[in-house]
Amino acid sequence: MLEQIKNTASFIQDRVREATSAGASAAGTKTGAGTGAGAEVDFATPEVGIILGTGLGGLVDSIDVKAAIEYGDIPDFPVSTVEGHSGRLIFGLLGGRRVVAMQGRFHYYEGYQPWQVVFPVRVMKFLGIRTLFVSNASGGINTSFRVGDIMVITDHINLIPNPLVGRNIAELGPRFPDMHNLYDAGIRAIATRVAEAEGIKLQYGVYVGGTGPTFETQAEYRYYKAIGGDAAGMSTTPEVIAARHMGIPVFGASVITNVGLSDEVGDHEDVQKQGAAAGKRMTTLFTKIIENLL
Repeated sequence: MLEQIKNTASFIQDRVREATSAGASAAGTKTGAGTGAGAEVDFATPEVGIILGTGLGGLVDSIDVKAAIEYGDIPDFPVSTVEGHSGRLIFGLLGGRRVVAMQGRFHYYEGYQPWQVVFPVRVMKFLGIRTLFVSNASGGINTSFRVGDIMVITDHINLIPNPLVGRNIAELGPRFPDMHNLYDAGIRAIATRVAEAEGIKLQYGVYVGGTGPTFETQAEYRYYKAIGGDAAGMSTTPEVIAARHMGIPVFGASVITNVGLSDEVGDHEDVQKQGAAAGKRMTTLFTKIIENLL
């Protein structure tokens, strides 16, 4: 698998450099290796990776896009099969940083194996990212949460098969990675300061990652609450585990798109609508945090 990851990363970098070189030539500007004032910029070596969840793909509109690649054109890359996940890898600038954004993610419930779900995160590591941002749409468990709230993820409970099961690849990370401070406390502190400055209300809590594709039963929501969960969804935890395995700091946020402990019926179309409605606040939050990363 390691060779697959490296080969895929190399393919992507070649495609991005071709695209940005062609664009720069047409505009009479420079692009290539290096950063800084007057230096050439290599958009194929992003600093920040972003995974956009259901209904949150609109953040891409705020990226100064330099290149975009369809998932279907990337060797060994899975393909999004879920409505609300566009299926493109976006390269450009956000908050003054080089970023790569997944406009659409992959889920265990789509039939992918756990290692396939996290394959793009592995590739992003070899592209050069130093920080990973993840977002999702989730059902609120904490009774103080309301539809449209943004919850900063402080920890998680993973109920999806672990992507690290199987032979460990030492070049990626240790056999038994530690999971303390899984969602970076320093970045969460930046998020709090940004939210206060921008007037964005934040909630904080533990995310429960389940397999899906069924929405949770009332009994399952009660169980998740009993074991310490504040919100539940069908993604995120595998990617975050893989990122930690490779030593990448993570910031995660959930948009509360429905209230689980209620009589509300689960509906994917409504989840997309609520995610999109919170998109402007999420975009501001992510952008300002990225601007303030060390």
